Amino acid sequence: MKGNPELLAALNALLSDELGAVNQYMVHSEMCANWGYEKLHKHFEKRAIDEMKHAEKLIGRILFLEGIPIVSNLAPIKIGSDVNKQLASDNAAEIGAIKAYNDAIILAGEVRDFATRELLESILGDEDRHLDGIEELQDQISHMTLPIFLTTQV
Repeated sequence: MKGNPELLAALNALLSDELGAVNQYMVHSEMCANWGYEKLHKHFEKRAIDEMKHAEKLIGRILFLEGIPIVSNLAPIKIGSDVNKQLASDNAAEIGAIKAYNDAIILAGEVRDFATRELLESILGDEDRHLDGIEELQDQISHMTLPIFLTTQV
């Protein structure tokens, strides 16, 4: 099935975002592991895997629509030098992803590709949960202070 060229471009842009997110979360995960924060390491590692699954779904849909997945473009990666900066970078990335998915969902509806819209809505739900998880950790830090929070992440 030949897909709409504008929608295929949007799907490739989302793929670029997801591939960048995989790398950002992976680096944050390994940094936390290096610092001995095993719970944060697992948190970031799970997010990297989630983003990888999103990329896989987008690649599958692009191929179904007879497009060419562009996997050589990565969205800008912002590595935080400490946990607060990591969470701030991840928060900004998730907010950007949510906006991009909402825009792509509108476009998919406009071009009457409701299967793609449904796929994008599913991924958007995951991105909403990711943002909620980040904000939860940021709230814990603000309530406990960073040093106390970090003692809970060992």
